[in-house]
Amino acid sequence: MQPTKHIGILAHSADGAALCFLEMCREGARRLGAHLHPEITMSIQPMKESLEAWERMDLPWLREMLARTAQRLADAHCDFFVCPDNTAHIALESPGPDLPLPGLHIAEIVAQRARADGRKRVGLLGTKWTMDGPVYPGAFARAGIEMDVPPSGDRALIDSTIFEELCQGVLTDASRQQFTRIIEELQTSGCDAVALSCTEIPLLVTPDASPLPTLDSTRLLAREAVAVALGAKPFPSWRGGPLS
Repeated sequence: MQPTKHIGILAHSADGAALCFLEMCREGARRLGAHLHPEITMSIQPMKESLEAWERMDLPWLREMLARTAQRLADAHCDFFVCPDNTAHIALESPGPDLPLPGLHIAEIVAQRARADGRKRVGLLGTKWTMDGPVYPGAFARAGIEMDVPPSGDRALIDSTIFEELCQGVLTDASRQQFTRIIEELQTSGCDAVALSCTEIPLLVTPDASPLPTLDSTRLLAREAVAVALGAKPFPSWRGGPLS
């Protein structure tokens, strides 16, 4: 196998990180052959420890927690990191010392894919912090794409489903139907694609179940990481902090 870069997964939520890891392995096999993929190391701290910090939006504490995980990946000789958690990028984008490794930015990858696909207006699904936060508006604006989110009641439903079901490995038809309804309403409002920007949502909403084309943040990140590791895409330079 050709020399490859060592990928570090800076995990924050378990199910999304696991899906990202598996997709990296699958993408490696698609590109290199069966049972081949770049070296991958994952580090994760229990998410329970951070949820109160998210509620009070303590970004310095959260950034330091994520930086400690990034340091573990650097100590494991990873060459770069990915964080398969969209919400975590709010903290990663906040000011602070450079992270010990360069990393790919999940929202930038989603936005650039939307632009490459010719999308004009994208609906955003994620945690309450992702849907109400600055990361995706910034990424889509830089890509020249409009963004929409569901109304407040549906945002609350999505957020509760993520934490009470998807992050617990629970997938139900009832929740899938609710997400489908929400996506249909985004379609009616003029969206031409939907970003699944909680890394667990693709476990529930598959492309064939969605009324709109999906931008699967988990798999897009994983595939980009493999392309970078193989030298097919540029090596990242972002080490946290605001994006221009």
